[in-house]
Amino acid sequence: MELRHLGRTGLRVSRIGLGTMTWGRDIDEHDAAEQLKTFVDAGGTLVDTADVYADGGAEYVLSRLLEDLVPRSELVIATKAGSVPDRDRRFDGSRGHLLAALDASLRRLGTDHVDLWQVHAFDPDTPTEETLHALDLAVSSGRARYVGVSNFCGWQLAKAATWQRAVPGRTPLAGTQMEYSLLQRGIEREVLPAALDSGMGLLAASPLGRGVLTGKYRHGTPPDSRGASPYFSAFVQPYLDERGRKIVDAVGTAADGLGVTPLQVALAWVRDRPGVVAPIVGARTAAQLAAALSVESLTLPEEIHRALDDISAPVHYYPDQDWSVL
Repeated sequence: MELRHLGRTGLRVSRIGLGTMTWGRDIDEHDAAEQLKTFVDAGGTLVDTADVYADGGAEYVLSRLLEDLVPRSELVIATKAGSVPDRDRRFDGSRGHLLAALDASLRRLGTDHVDLWQVHAFDPDTPTEETLHALDLAVSSGRARYVGVSNFCGWQLAKAATWQRAVPGRTPLAGTQMEYSLLQRGIEREVLPAALDSGMGLLAASPLGRGVLTGKYRHGTPPDSRGASPYFSAFVQPYLDERGRKIVDAVGTAADGLGVTPLQVALAWVRDRPGVVAPIVGARTAAQLAAALSVESLTLPEEIHRALDDISAPVHYYPDQDWSVL
């Protein structure tokens, strides 16, 4: 699998990443092992997790697979901190919380460092400079090799990136992780331009539109799908609307014409968008993951790109980036 640099750094990652959001809850250790082996055998290196996935269970399951199944040195492990299970405060970007969360992640992962440590979301109740100082301390102490953020809007991302580059010795942000797919192109308004301008790479979460772009929901909700799960039904529902149906139909038409699957078309579109370093793919089975990894050999024709761009294009209202509607 092709490797790409994450932003303007020396860190190289596989151009498809493996997501672990359901590991430790819906995916047990045996199934996770099959997925990881399939991923590594295809040349994948980037494994993305977070301290809140299965309340730390995803990190623990990953630790159980290191060394015996795959050497730690062959993986780029990315994790996140900052999301908290508190109704009154969804995000905690304080230095104390973040560094404690990093230490807990390292214990669960059974490693002395992560390759990429990301702030899971912006915390409006903590000064940005305090949050970013935690990232500097993580790198200077050797607990993280590179750092980034996730779910920051445009001005938040630009502010954080500028702060880190303002003074020599601070650690520049390597990347940002955001949801991005044919069904969710909102980051093109401000976030993606900010990332490109600041030299950050984009890791695209939910590149298959939360599974909807595979076409599995065109005729109802399969009982074994995330749309039928009590954990994820509300996650899938927003894309099962009329606009989503038209985009899914267009992806299906393109797939039929190319002799490939809708999954491959949707994933190839995201993978090759400007600024995208790697889409992060989560799968229920190793077979599903193998189907996603088969996209490595697919490059969409330019006319297909344009057609998909047109039908899924977001409307840019003033003062969005490149606004066309006042």
